Amino acid sequence: MGAVPYPKLDGVTRTIEALAATEDLKPARRRVHRAWFVAAVTFVTIIGAAAFRSVPGLLIDPLHEEYGWSHGTIGAAVSVNLALYGLTAPFAAALMDRFSIRRVVAVALTVIAAGSGLTVFMTSAWQLLLCWGLLVGAGTGAMALAFAATVTDRWFTERRGLVSGILTAASASGQLIFLPLLSWLITRYDWRPAALTVALAALVVVPFVWLLLRDHPADVGLRPYGAREFVPKPAPVAGAARRAVSVLLSAARTGPFWLLAGTFAICGASTNGLVQTHFVPAAHDHGMPVTAAASLLAVIGVFDVVGTITSGWFTDRFDSRRLLATYYALRGVSLLFLPMLLAPSVHLPMVFFIVFYGLDWVATVPPTLALCREQYGDDSAIVFGWVLAAHQVGAALIAFLGGVARDVFGTYDMVWYASGALCAVAALMALVVRRRPQAGAQATPAAGGLS
Repeated sequence: MGAVPYPKLDGVTRTIEALAATEDLKPARRRVHRAWFVAAVTFVTIIGAAAFRSVPGLLIDPLHEEYGWSHGTIGAAVSVNLALYGLTAPFAAALMDRFSIRRVVAVALTVIAAGSGLTVFMTSAWQLLLCWGLLVGAGTGAMALAFAATVTDRWFTERRGLVSGILTAASASGQLIFLPLLSWLITRYDWRPAALTVALAALVVVPFVWLLLRDHPADVGLRPYGAREFVPKPAPVAGAARRAVSVLLSAARTGPFWLLAGTFAICGASTNGLVQTHFVPAAHDHGMPVTAAASLLAVIGVFDVVGTITSGWFTDRFDSRRLLATYYALRGVSLLFLPMLLAPSVHLPMVFFIVFYGLDWVATVPPTLALCREQYGDDSAIVFGWVLAAHQVGAALIAFLGGVARDVFGTYDMVWYASGALCAVAALMALVVRRRPQAGAQATPAAGGLS
């Protein structure tokens, strides 16, 4: 007698199997994806590297008083630092593809520590250019936003705007943590303990990078966050320098690259080059104590964290071009009012400027990174590195010219007004970047540029 099927029991069996499968999936759903731990390590690493980014504005007056170096000479060292910070970034992104993220970042942190530590022994201006400009500039360049872009692109498919905003905010968080401490050390003791503190901060982060940072989700058998399929780890790319240059040559044939590079150059001029470098001495010119001015910069860092993360959230939802135009326009207006707000003491209008400017400080990064990703696909991290190089060239020019203007005119007012006008130009440039369909984002770079 043949076997008699039992449809009801068969249905129950299938139901039980489905429930069991669901139970097996529950722990995986509750488990935090490894990508968020990698992002956290990256965040802490950028904070450690950001320590030195807090120092330049604090050391201008002490070095001027101790060695008699002009503001222009010190500004030249800052200029070299800022330029190398940008020019190193695209090569560092290519080196990360060749040798791994953690090797490049660990070496960069060690170079930063060496450059910062050696400054305590300098006696001549050329040594300032070597230690502060060359070594620290190159080291921080490898820790630049191209590092954050590489981590974001490899580990995340969803929430890229938010993650890029969070990692960008790490630099502001470093400023928030280190500025009050470093200004207190300089005021209470000398500038040398501050330089050694920066060197120590960079060295402390190295073990975290080496032990916890991973290059690709495939290294731990995972898919990128939000991906539906497993993504194999790409083979190491030989010829890092050649690839960085070839990507530049390819991108330079497109209009969006020059528009993004131009707007980001103005971004750097109006933030790192101007406010971060010259705000403290400018406020001190008006009688404000150095510690008070440094504290205001730290407050900018507080609101920068909020503004940048919010900008990342906006970038996932709104047109990046319009976001950039809005950010640059608002920044330009705020800079035009700043000369009227500088005073011996902190007052309410100045606090309003600090809050407003802080929200806008690097809010431009997530939409700029999103536009690079939209236009250049797999090469977007390296392209963004070159765009960042333009950012730092703009910062370097203003860091130098701001010091020269202070020597010539005895005031920074002209620099504030010029930077405000440049921000208006950047707002217009952002609006004419051509949109690229998402379906073609992974293809070759767009041939056009203006709409």
